[in-house]
Amino acid sequence: MEIGIVLALLLALFVVLTLWKSVRIVPQARAGIVERLGRYQRTLTPGLTVVVPYVDRVLPLLDLREQVVSFPPQPVITQDNLVVSIDTVIYYQVTEPRAATYEIANYIQGIEQLTVTTLRNVIGGMDLEKTLTSREEINSALRSVLDEATGKWGIRVNRVELKAIDPPPSIKDAMEKQMRADRDKRATVLNAEGVRQSQILTAEGEKQAAILRAEGNKQSAILTAEAERQAAILRADGESQAIQTVFHAIHRGNPDQKLLSYQYLQMLPKIAEGSANKVWVVPSELGRALEGLGNLAGGLGEQVGVPGDSAGTPAEPVELPADVQASQAAAQAAAQEASRLAADVERVDVVEAVEEAHAVGTQPRQ
Repeated sequence: MEIGIVLALLLALFVVLTLWKSVRIVPQARAGIVERLGRYQRTLTPGLTVVVPYVDRVLPLLDLREQVVSFPPQPVITQDNLVVSIDTVIYYQVTEPRAATYEIANYIQGIEQLTVTTLRNVIGGMDLEKTLTSREEINSALRSVLDEATGKWGIRVNRVELKAIDPPPSIKDAMEKQMRADRDKRATVLNAEGVRQSQILTAEGEKQAAILRAEGNKQSAILTAEAERQAAILRADGESQAIQTVFHAIHRGNPDQKLLSYQYLQMLPKIAEGSANKVWVVPSELGRALEGLGNLAGGLGEQVGVPGDSAGTPAEPVELPADVQASQAAAQAAAQEASRLAADVERVDVVEAVEEAHAVGTQPRQ
C-alpha cells in the first residue's frame, strides 16, 4: 500500500515536471532558439509556446531591442605620429536570432575588436587637427564598416559615436597655449578695430559739427549784415526825410541873412564840444554875423525909440516890447560868447607856444 502511494506521488511529480518543461512563455521583444536533439529546430516568438520535453532544448532568450555598449579607451596613432585615446559607443540591434547564436560565439566581443581595428585604420589616415574636427566623418566610416561586417552575424549597427578623444598632456598644453594666443590675437584685433571705428566716428562727428557750426556762423553773419544794411538804409532814409523836412521848412519860412547869422552863432559852442577839440579857428564870417546882429539890434531900437524935442531935451525912457528885449538879450549873449571864445583861442595859442618852447629847450644838444 505504501509503495503504491509513493509510486503515485512520483508519477504525479513526473507529470507536473513534464508539463512545466513543455510549456514556455516568451516575453515581448524576446526570441528563443529551440534545439531538438542538438540541432536547430525553430525560433520561438513572443507568447505561449509548447515544446517537446526531454527532446527539445530552449537556449537563453535573446533581447531584440536596440542596445548600447561602451568600449574602454583605445590608444590610436594619428598620421602625424601622435597617440590619442578614443572612447567609442556602439548602438546595435539583433535582427536574426539564429545567426547571432550560430554565426559567432560572442558578438559583443566581435563588435569591440572590429571597432578597434576599424578605428585605427580610419584615424591612421588623419592628423590630430583633422581628427579633433572630423567626428562626424569618423562616425560614418565606422558605422559603414561595422554594419557591413556584422550583417552576417544577424546584428545591425545603428550608430557609432566617439565619446572622447584625448590627446597626450603635452599636446593638450600646447593646444591650450595656441588657443589662448589665438584668442588674445582676436581680442587685440577686435579692440583695435573698435578703436579705429570709434576714432572714425568721432572724426566724422567733429567734421559734421564743424560744418554745421560754420554754416551757422555763415547764416548768422549774413543775417547780421542784412540787418545792418536794412538799419543803415532805414537810418539814411530817416535822415534824408529829416533834412528834406528841415529844408522845406526853411524855404517856407523865407529866412533873411540876420536870422542865419544868429543861428550860426548858436552852433559855435557845439563845434567846440568834446575833449579832442583843443584848438579851433573862428571863421571870418563871425565879424559879419556880429555886425548883422548889431544892425538888427540898432534897427529895432530906432523903430521903437521916441526922439527928443527940438530943444535937445532927452526923451523919456520907453518900455520895449518883450520880443525886442529878447532879441537884444540874445544879441548881447552872442557877443559875450564870441568874446569868450576869442579869449579862449588866444589863451590856447599862448599855452601851446609855451609848451613848444619848453620842449625845444629840454632837447639834448648834439
